[in-house]
Amino acid sequence: MSTPYPFTAIVGQDDLRLGLLLNAVSPAVGGVLVRGEKGTAKSTAVRALAALMPEVPVVPGCRFSCDPGSPDPACPDGPHAEAAGVSRAARTVELPVGASEDRLVGALDIERALSEGVKAFEPGLLADAHRGILYVDEVNLLHDHLVDLLLDAAAMGASYVEREGVSVRHAARFLLVGTMNPEEGELRPQLLDRFGLTVEVSASRDTDERVEVVRRRLAYDDAPEGFAARWAEEEGALRERIAAARVLLPRVVLSDGVLRQIAATCAAFEVDGMRADIVMARTATALAAWAGREEVTADDVRQAALLALPHRRRRNPFDAPGLDEDKLDQTLDEAGPQEDGSDDDDPDPGPDGGGDGGGGGGVPPQADGDRTPPSASQSDDTSSPAPESAPDTPGRPAGGEQQPVAAAEPFRTKMLSVPGLGEGAAGRRSRARTEHGRTTGAVRPQGALTKLHLAATVQAAAPHQRARGRSGRGLVVRRDDLRQATREGREGNLVLFVVDASGSMAARQRMSAVKGAVLSLLLDAYQRRDKVGLVTFRGKEADVALPPTSSVDAAAARLESLPTGGRTPLAAGLLKAHDVLRVERLRDPSRRPLLVVVTDGRATGGPEPVALAGRAGRLHRSEGTASVVVDCESGYVRLGLAGELARELGGTAVTLDELRAESIAGLVKDVTAAGRAA
Repeated sequence: MSTPYPFTAIVGQDDLRLGLLLNAVSPAVGGVLVRGEKGTAKSTAVRALAALMPEVPVVPGCRFSCDPGSPDPACPDGPHAEAAGVSRAARTVELPVGASEDRLVGALDIERALSEGVKAFEPGLLADAHRGILYVDEVNLLHDHLVDLLLDAAAMGASYVEREGVSVRHAARFLLVGTMNPEEGELRPQLLDRFGLTVEVSASRDTDERVEVVRRRLAYDDAPEGFAARWAEEEGALRERIAAARVLLPRVVLSDGVLRQIAATCAAFEVDGMRADIVMARTATALAAWAGREEVTADDVRQAALLALPHRRRRNPFDAPGLDEDKLDQTLDEAGPQEDGSDDDDPDPGPDGGGDGGGGGGVPPQADGDRTPPSASQSDDTSSPAPESAPDTPGRPAGGEQQPVAAAEPFRTKMLSVPGLGEGAAGRRSRARTEHGRTTGAVRPQGALTKLHLAATVQAAAPHQRARGRSGRGLVVRRDDLRQATREGREGNLVLFVVDASGSMAARQRMSAVKGAVLSLLLDAYQRRDKVGLVTFRGKEADVALPPTSSVDAAAARLESLPTGGRTPLAAGLLKAHDVLRVERLRDPSRRPLLVVVTDGRATGGPEPVALAGRAGRLHRSEGTASVVVDCESGYVRLGLAGELARELGGTAVTLDELRAESIAGLVKDVTAAGRAA
């Protein structure tokens, strides 16, 4: 077994270390989600935490880690007789993004279950993680059906395996830790809410700190055991501090005044449900225990809010995570108890006994002197000009380019889908053959059997019962008799937006409406688990503003800052989209594309622009790309050029006005018929 990197050797990342340590002190906090760019020690810190966790007493020989003091009465390996338990280190179980359902929850031997009536069960990762840590790297890329299973296990503290009337249940209580890079897409709100805390991490910009990171990492890579030995004393001290905080935790007092501050804070930031209040209370209690105190203070509540609320206040994927710290301080002051004269509500308290714990052990609640001044944070936030800010030269810049305009308010759209039956990644848009959904037939299994078609299996085995010497009530089933159920569900698609940003689209009111419509479609793509991409064209060329990604908020940011002006190289935009789709077909051939062209249909760039745009459209049509043209033409005289483009693409067209009339339902559903008619 390789030597893990010491937790205390991690440089910086105070919030990350604190979030993990609070969960080590109080697993009831509910886990932590670590968001940040690649290469910021997210995985290193999570794996290092296991070495600090106290040992776990287990029933000898139990594959489900039952506690000898209170064994699970429904344990598949039980019932357990009274016996002395054995201690082992807490496990960190990693869930791969591409894991199968059976690998996560376990699998039944279907053949033995049918023929012998026994529950031959092979535990999965949820059983291994019971009373330990379940770590999901790139949790935002986890398939939806695995997310659903995690949600169920996290909510009920148990895992259920169901196979055609045969069921197995076992306890599955674990500390859920996930890491993710927001550039690759956001989490479903249901799973996001299951994480007790969230922390944002980024690489330090301090030269000395970066040098120290590299120095320690190189030393560890050269001699892991020797490096770990140099940090053994700090690791031992931190382990003892965690144990002491666990002992102190039950004695920590959470007063009514503090509870009022917690409730007022959650109400002020309009978080959904009551889980945030509960998590804040548990986090504040753990913070007090970590600092060695028996009473929760206002600073504990403030720190708990910064860890527990940012990911719960987002209303859509375009909202930036985070809290307004000025509003937080004001809320805590207003909700603080006034009648008892306590210092908990003092807006400028002095340092207390919990002020130690800097290097190598996380940080306690920050004193006011350690907080970033609001004025400094505001100046940082406004250091980059907003999309509407004026350039150096007022008015219209050179080359006919106009300043970006803000998008109109997005609205809910109806279903867009790609025709036919696909086999892409699980999602919520187009029909596809999937592992989950309604059963449509049965086939011989290729590899391991995952979804048994019981009727087809019995039908295949029935003619051979006499030849196999059946004498009892049980059915004699062989491997060749088993049939895999084929199912139809929904897949996620690649929605590629091709947006006309030329001068003919530059009317501010119209461009605002166009951006609002595209934002609406982006929100729909987020909800349906699609990948999105953005191609824009103006002037003399087309640009890939955003390569295909699962991060719809990145697409929204690119769209918000989109400048307009110049000629209309429509053909260049369509050809650039063709190049993007060609590359994506090589990378992910099973994910079907949906092309959404937002334009008024005019083509003015290059020689014979209209004819060239038509040829580019027919190129997409020849490859069977489902397409929609959003007609942005306005005025009394309409040329109908967008409709002609839609016919060349073999898709359909809808006017910009019809989008808000809820006519968007017909955008793609008739693509097949339109393509055949053309």
